[in-house]
Amino acid sequence: MAGEQTAQPRGGSALRRAVDGPVAEWVGLAVRLGLAVVWAWAGFAKVSDPAAAAQAVRAYEILPESLVKPVGYALPFLELALALLLVIGLGVRIVAGISAVMLLAFIAGISSAWARGISIDCGCFGGGGAVAASQTEYLQEILRDTGFLLMAGWLLFRPRTKLSADAWLAM
Repeated sequence: MAGEQTAQPRGGSALRRAVDGPVAEWVGLAVRLGLAVVWAWAGFAKVSDPAAAAQAVRAYEILPESLVKPVGYALPFLELALALLLVIGLGVRIVAGISAVMLLAFIAGISSAWARGISIDCGCFGGGGAVAASQTEYLQEILRDTGFLLMAGWLLFRPRTKLSADAWLAM
């Protein structure tokens, strides 16, 4: 009827307001720094022994030998660069996108090794290479990397976080 008003929802749920508000920026900070710790840990674990990092890449039996050393030697430095950018909070969405792509590649690599019956340590945090079949931890590694992927996803869709260079540059 004319003149009647229908009830409209007010501003969404408390959860939506929290996700859209300042709480989300603090959650984003925790996620950003958490992912930075992951990349720093992975990078520092490999940077001191690039030959071992290359051996970990070789163990997956995916890349041609001509790419094993370049990838194995460059990966720790890329991980450290991502960690630094996340700590600073510079280019958060781009870094989150790169992180997501890398994590998807890691999950695919681990899944591939598992499916092909190759017994390796993932080498994600140093080491890597062939291990006894009883020492593989593929499911745990995939679940762990999926958790890290969710963190990257949060930052991809919510890159605005507290204490970030991106926020200061936007002022």
